[in-house]
Amino acid sequence: MRPSSSAAVLAGAVLSLAAVTGCSAANKHAEHPAATPYATKRATDPPAGAAPDGCPTAASLPLPKDFPENLPVPDGTVVTSVEHRTGGRLVVATVVRGGFDTTLAFLHTQLPKAGYTPEEGEVEEDDAESNFFSTTVRGRWALRKMPDCKAGVYLTYLTAAVHS
Repeated sequence: MRPSSSAAVLAGAVLSLAAVTGCSAANKHAEHPAATPYATKRATDPPAGAAPDGCPTAASLPLPKDFPENLPVPDGTVVTSVEHRTGGRLVVATVVRGGFDTTLAFLHTQLPKAGYTPEEGEVEEDDAESNFFSTTVRGRWALRKMPDCKAGVYLTYLTAAVHS
């Protein structure tokens, strides 16, 4: 395949996934979770009900029934918000207190073991994200260090069922 053809295929794949997940470079940080279940609260706002170390102390919301049953979630994850979007898209925002590197390693090992293929991911110092897919689900996870909670990270899952 010629380089220009490869670039066109890659661009088409990215645009297709953006249409499925609702993500784009322009709203990359819009998918980061809120620290509380309130939609108007931004991830950069200090968490309500935080412990002295800055980590949230609120009880976890339940995972929604339409969250993919076999999509791995780290132990001790606290669900902070759930949002149902158009097109059957689901956004589940969480806080994990296992640390950035541990949570990243979990995602890199457990998603493939559960049948999810990662694609187009990147890792930076304070955040990481990756698209993933299976035969029934397309999605994206985003991981970001919490500024006021030393071992805490925001982990957001955005999923949509694949219709055949």
